[in-house]
Amino acid sequence: MSSVKRVALVAHDNKKKALVDWIVTNKTRLETCELITTGTTGKLIAEATGLSVTKVHSGPLGGDQQIGARISELTVDLLIFFWDPLEPMPHDSDIKALLRIATLWNIPVACNKSSADFMISSPLMDQYNRDIPNFDLYTKRPISID
Repeated sequence: MSSVKRVALVAHDNKKKALVDWIVTNKTRLETCELITTGTTGKLIAEATGLSVTKVHSGPLGGDQQIGARISELTVDLLIFFWDPLEPMPHDSDIKALLRIATLWNIPVACNKSSADFMISSPLMDQYNRDIPNFDLYTKRPISID
């Protein structure tokens, strides 16, 4: 069993303060994790907490897709994404793709403070053996170009 060590952190603009406040509250638990963030969110987290973060691009500039790529490369263990379901985003398709890839690869996802609280306080944070899907049937399926 391994512990959750690599946590991706994403927040829509009007949820960034809530995410930063949540991280401040849970700083002790998160300082043992590798934090991967989208650009602006990462800047705010680093400034408010002093935690080391790996920043990718801002979400609308491809950061959501970069986080998704890391999930598919098995280098993210948990996604915490404080999103606003009432605010339309110009990159909604990227957000949907990120949530889809997290689901596909069986990554736990917290979309608000309540679900993030449950996950961060779970004993499974320290010992969890996530089932990694086997996509051999898909990747080795016969393909015809006729």
